[in-house]
Amino acid sequence: MASHVVGYPRMGPKRELKFALESFWDGKSSAEDLKKVSADLRSSIWKQMSDAGIKYIPSNTFSYYDQVLDTTAMLGAVPSRYNWTGGEIEFSTYFSMARGNASVPAMEMTKWFDTNYHFIVPELGPDVNFSYASHKAVNEYKEAKAQGVDTVPVLVGPVSYLLLSKPAKGVEKSFPLLSLLDKILPIYKEVIAELKAAGASWIQLDEPTLVLDLESHKLEAFTKAYADLESSLSGLNVLVETYFADIPAGAFKTLTALKGVTAFGFDLVRGTQTLELIKSSFPSGKYLFAGVVDGRNIWANDLAASLALLQSLEGVVGKDKLVASTSCSLLHTAVDLINETKLDDEIKSWLAFAAQKVVEVNALAKALSGAKDEAFFSANAAAQASRKSSPRVTNEAVQKASAALQGSDHRRATNVSARLDAQQKKLNLPILPTTTIGSFPQTVELRRVRREYKAKKISEEEYVKAITEEIKKVVDLQEELDIDVLVHGEPERNDMVEYFGEQLSGFAFTANGWVQSYGSRCVKPPIIYGDVSRPKPMTVFWSSKAQEMTKRPMKGMLTGPVTILNWSFVRNDQPRFETCYQIALAIKDEVEDLEKAGITVIQIDEAALREGLPLRKAEHAFYLNWAVHSFRITNVGIKDTTQIHTHMCYSNFNDIIHSIIDMDADVITIENSRSDEKLLSVFREGVKYGAGIGPGVYDIHSPRIPSTEEIADRVNKMLAVLDTNILWVNPDCGLKTRKYTEVKPALQNMVSAAKAIRTQLASAK
Repeated sequence: MASHVVGYPRMGPKRELKFALESFWDGKSSAEDLKKVSADLRSSIWKQMSDAGIKYIPSNTFSYYDQVLDTTAMLGAVPSRYNWTGGEIEFSTYFSMARGNASVPAMEMTKWFDTNYHFIVPELGPDVNFSYASHKAVNEYKEAKAQGVDTVPVLVGPVSYLLLSKPAKGVEKSFPLLSLLDKILPIYKEVIAELKAAGASWIQLDEPTLVLDLESHKLEAFTKAYADLESSLSGLNVLVETYFADIPAGAFKTLTALKGVTAFGFDLVRGTQTLELIKSSFPSGKYLFAGVVDGRNIWANDLAASLALLQSLEGVVGKDKLVASTSCSLLHTAVDLINETKLDDEIKSWLAFAAQKVVEVNALAKALSGAKDEAFFSANAAAQASRKSSPRVTNEAVQKASAALQGSDHRRATNVSARLDAQQKKLNLPILPTTTIGSFPQTVELRRVRREYKAKKISEEEYVKAITEEIKKVVDLQEELDIDVLVHGEPERNDMVEYFGEQLSGFAFTANGWVQSYGSRCVKPPIIYGDVSRPKPMTVFWSSKAQEMTKRPMKGMLTGPVTILNWSFVRNDQPRFETCYQIALAIKDEVEDLEKAGITVIQIDEAALREGLPLRKAEHAFYLNWAVHSFRITNVGIKDTTQIHTHMCYSNFNDIIHSIIDMDADVITIENSRSDEKLLSVFREGVKYGAGIGPGVYDIHSPRIPSTEEIADRVNKMLAVLDTNILWVNPDCGLKTRKYTEVKPALQNMVSAAKAIRTQLASAK
């Protein structure tokens, strides 16, 4: 039996790619320097998988930003605003699409299915002149082959690429993107021909959209596309890979009937119902790539259970046609457990990062072939038993408090309109109040202070002094800019989830468990291994200190329970909603302590609430019910005069707008600018929103500084569909990834735009 890995993390064990990208963007290193770091990383990944015994090793899963943008480059689908004149796409064009530049904004960025990874959304229309403009897939296959590794080149499949795209600006929203299939398939054929000529014997086409609820005409597009590609694919073994959820029965039937396809890959971790389809109707003579090792979490595989599952499938497809695989790309997990020298030994024994998952996949394949590593399986069984019986996992008081939540929907006693009136009397804010989302730039000096404090190189007194000075700088800047509701800038926090997890029980932390979110942005998700509670206040000290520095309202800044859950590696031994309720109770304690300390505006970020929405519509209602309920639990007991904000970013919110309303926050700030103000369309369509709302007026993930006029234009578009008395003016997201040289003028222009429109509104009365 053979083994396969869908994809592998790109950043490197010490985030080598992150630092190389940022050095290149800052002009401190050359394109050749960046390419050298990248080539070294690819080489080490291929060697690692080869040494581990993986037969089907992927190539072209490495990316400088994301794999969908790589496909856009391959197809030459560059929006005209980037002034690309043809030829092989260079870094200047590629990174302008991803990040924008001084004169034009970036393309829209959104979440990759229900993960915290992001991709750049292709902008397409009838006038796009597709051309073969990036030979990356072929070049990386040849690169690996020259090192003695015969890989499986991976491409985003043509139908999923179009289904993940959007009509470009100026193109009718109803434009049928699948009508472009005939224009992109010739380029896929060119790529496939070059791969065959280079010696490839396998190719992997990722078609993850097959797990969604697709209408019949979309399923027919897969049939059409692969029938068209059949002659080009002849002579190759072709794997079509799906992941992240169960595949619907209709899609399974379409997929397994595709012309020219040799093998089918399924996620059998999150797609357990797919097993029944495989057992009842998997086509004879085809390969099954069985995704039994979880690519999205860090728990060691239950090897005995996985082996039993593979053995049952062996009887369905035959031993020679069964391949042990990961459930999806390992991009979504941390790189290597070997780098975790400070992690608790017991907890460490329960874990497997990407490098360990590669070993697990191959161990399963060998066991099924009759070469079972008894010692490896025995150690795994012991770790599984240790985790199940460990007393540190269970806290009876927490479980009792969580169980007591049943039977109440935890709503504040007064409706939002009355609360906003009470809050306005206390806060006395102008119309179109200005604010920011929370974080301010994380300077090199600030990171040094936190690092030295953690390493015990400076005293607590020195640390508090340095952080207090940073908060004062941020407060003074906001007062100078005349922002209405202030933030303390979060200088004490490296990460919005990690900071809270470090202060909650039931969490463990890694030193190098970094996971790519987008571009060079990496996050280090906490590990939730046990029941969650809050031993003591987490933010009250810093929020109180910041409020003492100003007479303006100072927001208390918290991360909400659903976001902490979705941005952590979550225990898999109880339902996710039970863990979320436990976190909600901990945040509720913090909200009440902030209010007691005199903080009148409290922001509870739920940036990842939409991200966790299941991919299948039938599962939406259950998730949204417990997710929204968890948010309401956090602030159910507070006064009407305390204003609760929440924040959401970089997802498609239109389909859950009623659940957002049901969260019953007083004010929501939400991403809007990078998605061509898609959010505003729901209000144009008649959705009534009575709470405060701040659709972002500029994109903070780009270094570009928007003009006052541009921001004013955005605000006026918002006023066309939203009442003046509920609209807030704010950036799209937190400012931690930006520099002060970008932040200050952008915020200056934002405040100027708000003031100009206030003047216009006053004179129009």
